[in-house]
Amino acid sequence: MKRRTRNAAFTAIAASAAIALTATSAQAAVPVNTETLRDAVTADGIMSHLSALQDIADANGDTRASGTPGYGASVDYIEDLLVDAGYLVERQTFTFNSFTELSDPFMARISPEPEVYVPFVDFVTAEYSGSGDVTAPLEAVDLVLPPGSSANTSTSGCEASDFDGFTSGNIALVQRGSCDFAVKAANAADAGASGVIIFNEGQDGRQETLNATLGDAFSEDLPVVGTSFAIGDELATLLASGEVVMHLVTETLIELDVETQNLIAQTPTGRTDRVVMAGAHLDSVSAGAGINDNGTGSAAILETALQMAELGIQPRNAVRFAWWGAEEAGLIGSQYYVDSLPRQERNRIELYLNFDMVGSPNYANFVYDGDGDAFGITGPSGSDDIEHLFSDFFASIGVESEPTAFDGRSDYDAFISAGIPAGGLFTGAEGAKTADQVLDYGGLSEFDGEPVSYDPCYHQACDSLDPVADGADAELYEALNDAYGGALEYEGVISNVNQEGLADMADAIAHAVLTYAMTTSSVNGTAKASPKAAEKAGDHLGAHLFR
Repeated sequence: MKRRTRNAAFTAIAASAAIALTATSAQAAVPVNTETLRDAVTADGIMSHLSALQDIADANGDTRASGTPGYGASVDYIEDLLVDAGYLVERQTFTFNSFTELSDPFMARISPEPEVYVPFVDFVTAEYSGSGDVTAPLEAVDLVLPPGSSANTSTSGCEASDFDGFTSGNIALVQRGSCDFAVKAANAADAGASGVIIFNEGQDGRQETLNATLGDAFSEDLPVVGTSFAIGDELATLLASGEVVMHLVTETLIELDVETQNLIAQTPTGRTDRVVMAGAHLDSVSAGAGINDNGTGSAAILETALQMAELGIQPRNAVRFAWWGAEEAGLIGSQYYVDSLPRQERNRIELYLNFDMVGSPNYANFVYDGDGDAFGITGPSGSDDIEHLFSDFFASIGVESEPTAFDGRSDYDAFISAGIPAGGLFTGAEGAKTADQVLDYGGLSEFDGEPVSYDPCYHQACDSLDPVADGADAELYEALNDAYGGALEYEGVISNVNQEGLADMADAIAHAVLTYAMTTSSVNGTAKASPKAAEKAGDHLGAHLFR
């Protein structure tokens, strides 16, 4: 494993940053550099905010989902701190359709070989599923078994024609891949399905129980659940030999036009015609406290903002921090914000930095691929500069990093669609960590013969400061904590946050925010989206697995 080292290369970066902070003749010198802010923004400080968010969830039904009291209390907590620190703070109210699961779901195989499956372990209700209690034969829809060698080989359920000959009233068995889950479920409903079981596709990182969302625009009133590749494959094998009868029960509530908020805070000084934005979604999924997703991003930019104020930093360019609501319902808050901006105000945003999950327990250091050289999806002009700033910073402190695609799964999507340069950091979600990544970042690629994801508690109740108490595999989390020398422990308890990775992310966030806050050069160039970014933006919705 490659440990962090403060080397000569970083000294050069710090020196160049200090030069960049030299004032123009119209502005007093700013006696800080990136190293000062980095030293102030610590993992301990971020963890204290995560502790507060955990307390909020504990006091509000174990969730901080948008539209719930837990989300409102999260906004209150951050707003109070920012107001006291001297920021110009506003709430932006908007509405969305909220989703609540009223009772535990039920899934059983009636025949052959009856089996009752364990909710939240073997299967999960898809967010925005309708309600229903159905017992019916299962019918497979265009499955690819064995699975292809790469993700999205399967197009199961993506076309209406996949359901040609489907027997109305049956429960559809479809496979993850290629299109949004809502498309698969809607096509099944149109074909007369009484329920839908979506199983994971089968490649490494696509085997675990699928915790999917259909998005708040989904309106079909039928039960939709996600399950693992192993269970889906078993059901498909049984179907090949004869009839399989399943029993599905979901009881859900979708409330229309629920109010929630974005929270926006801006420095009282700095050029407002070249605003630097940093954002993170504040909401959790309904299942839990959302401490890694996305308490970590929210707490990291909060601590950055507070330490900038504490150090008396007066940026050349105004810095605007944003905490987005209803991300888990489909990136609604950030899209609402960008859509609400007059064109002139959009043009004043120099760039957007996105931080969604920056403390995954089995982390890797992912940097959004702004220049498109890794994934072929380029961001708007200037996004390449953001990518290089982050990757150069990690290299300078002796830490590995690697690109991740602009695939539309987080709040940068609205910004790149509007032609605003964007970038950011991510430490991994449901994907499986590779053996090569273990060499670079530590951790585990396998445990008890099974692949290990970057965050084994992604979108589950165990995404908390006490994951084992909230249902996580105790032996796995003990092994992860041991692999990282205790980096998951917080106040004597193994948490769902890796403080070693979080510390590096905190350094990178502080470095980027301050560098762009103080730069005298333009980043965004033409401020026009590249054809590939405009073409790709919006294909996926939300980090909560729309496809």
